[in-house]
Amino acid sequence: MSITSFLLFTLFVSLTLHSKPLHSLVSSPYLSPTIIYPDYQNMLSKFKVFVYEPNKPFTFNSPAESLFYTSLRTSPFVTQKADEAHLFFVPFPSDLSTRSIARLVRGLRTELPYWNRTLGADHFYVSCAGIGYESDRNLVELKKNSVQISCFAATAGKFIPHKDISLPPVVFSDAPHAPSNKTTTFLGYFRHSGVKESTLAKELIGDPHFVIETEPSDHMTFVERLSRSKFCLFDYGIDVSWIGEALRFGCVPAVIADLPIHDLPFMDVLRWQEIAVFVGSGGGAGEAKRVMGGVSRDRYKRMRELGVTSSQHFVWNPSPQPFDCFNTLMYQLWLRRHTIRYVRRE
Repeated sequence: MSITSFLLFTLFVSLTLHSKPLHSLVSSPYLSPTIIYPDYQNMLSKFKVFVYEPNKPFTFNSPAESLFYTSLRTSPFVTQKADEAHLFFVPFPSDLSTRSIARLVRGLRTELPYWNRTLGADHFYVSCAGIGYESDRNLVELKKNSVQISCFAATAGKFIPHKDISLPPVVFSDAPHAPSNKTTTFLGYFRHSGVKESTLAKELIGDPHFVIETEPSDHMTFVERLSRSKFCLFDYGIDVSWIGEALRFGCVPAVIADLPIHDLPFMDVLRWQEIAVFVGSGGGAGEAKRVMGGVSRDRYKRMRELGVTSSQHFVWNPSPQPFDCFNTLMYQLWLRRHTIRYVRRE
């Protein structure tokens, strides 16, 4: 971030905290609205990350992984002085075998002093699919101790809440914003995956209050769908790739899931209960319609406004900006910089 951007952001924070009444802070999308701004500034000035040099150049399989890695390597957070680093980044390609990952960690353990100080608890890595539980000691420490950044929605059994971080689907900064005078036509919009047909989609097809489709004909049609729908339905575990775009266009997410969700993007930052509604899948279309229809006009307006505000955190910029996707991910890492110092095992 440039000095000019930092000064402008500081001014924005100062005006925000000193001009907003208490009720505005209560309706903030953030879990700790009075803490996040000064803590974020503290991160900008102090946070240091040491990036291990990979044995050979490689590419990631997903755009989100690639964007994060590129943004990190060119960011002011990176330090060449490992002794001043708060966290250490372990880079490896998406398709690297578990045996090769174990060998990589073994090399860090035997050749450098940093891993053994915390058994990897001050290290992090990116793996879209996530790493499972293996018997190899190196993989066990990587999985249980290091912070994993994996793509949302996380693969079942490969995400540890409160330690791991979700990598949101990619939304670019050149996308338009939600219209200020949005008039909704439909109660819900459901773009379901054609790979795994949704039972909920079958139940809602033909309902005049919903638009159901596998894929819009073009991007402008997609934008229109989002802008004209009060809620956007997401079948958790099937297709949540457009949740950032839904927020951006003022379509309140209605997430359909059997169990509580622990890997929503930026759970350390955003008050998801005030941004989205959550519906159990067992009740089918009737339950979904009941929950969405039961949201009062005032609550819906507040949720929509908070969602649009929150959408800035899902955006990737050519040059990272305050509170965009990259910097919010870094902020979540900053919150994890206080690691437990384990006793070294021989």
